[in-house]
Amino acid sequence: EKAKLLRSQPAQIVEPKGLLYVQQREFAVTTPKDGSVSILGSDDATTCHIVVLRHTGSGATCLTHCDGSDTEAEVSLIMSSVKSFSNTTGCGRLEVHLVGGFNDDRQLSQKLTNQLLRAFDLQPEEVHLVTFCVTELNDREEQDIHFPIIYGIAVNVKTAEIFPATFPDKGPDEDLRSAHVLTGAPLTNIYDAKTEQLRIGPYFWGPFPHVDFWLEQDDAQILQNLSTSPLAEPPHFVSHIRSTLTFLKEHPFPSRSLFPDRKPRIYKKNEEGLWEQVCSDKI
Repeated sequence: EKAKLLRSQPAQIVEPKGLLYVQQREFAVTTPKDGSVSILGSDDATTCHIVVLRHTGSGATCLTHCDGSDTEAEVSLIMSSVKSFSNTTGCGRLEVHLVGGFNDDRQLSQKLTNQLLRAFDLQPEEVHLVTFCVTELNDREEQDIHFPIIYGIAVNVKTAEIFPATFPDKGPDEDLRSAHVLTGAPLTNIYDAKTEQLRIGPYFWGPFPHVDFWLEQDDAQILQNLSTSPLAEPPHFVSHIRSTLTFLKEHPFPSRSLFPDRKPRIYKKNEEGLWEQVCSDKI
């Protein structure tokens, strides 16, 4: 019922003001007291799942974009992040919302759905499954080709409302953050709710294998080889991958070009509600 309701809503366009956008293999947690961020969101999920975990007592809310790389460790991580903001002995309960995936050929969505359910089931705390809009419950068919219905969602941290969403602005440091994922990074926390700062890095990787080869390939080759579900990707998938590969080519050694001082790139919301870089010396 809940999935049906969610699927029937058109995707809302979420503007950057007050938004914290979460990329694949990132997570962010905050509370209703946050003066900078009121919306957490993520999109471009095909076989990936977007997970929202919330404690109804404290309102502490975590959003993450899982791709099945290490689901059990990731679920433990988001559980402890929400618990660190919640007095779980007090009133309230932990609620989880799972959205994403579809009936893909390789059954990657189904596998991820099962991994997530199992990982939450293994937690010592009780977690209540409130929204389950994944895989076959998020699938539509067009001329024998399957697609997800919902590619992205947002959660309003103040009201707990969850809705289908798209995000024109996925910044800051979009290429840097994507490069981190493409080079095999683990799930990373990008936000410090206590200081209301977005913290990117420091990230380190070596030269990306065959980057020139990939950049020479046509769109069809990139789609075919670098996507888990080539037929269901959003239209900007290839340009996004090209942009990330170009970034990796320009920065083969981020320890020299991006993070010479081994410090994160730090952003805070300005008065317009947009991210602005803060000099790390001032911290």
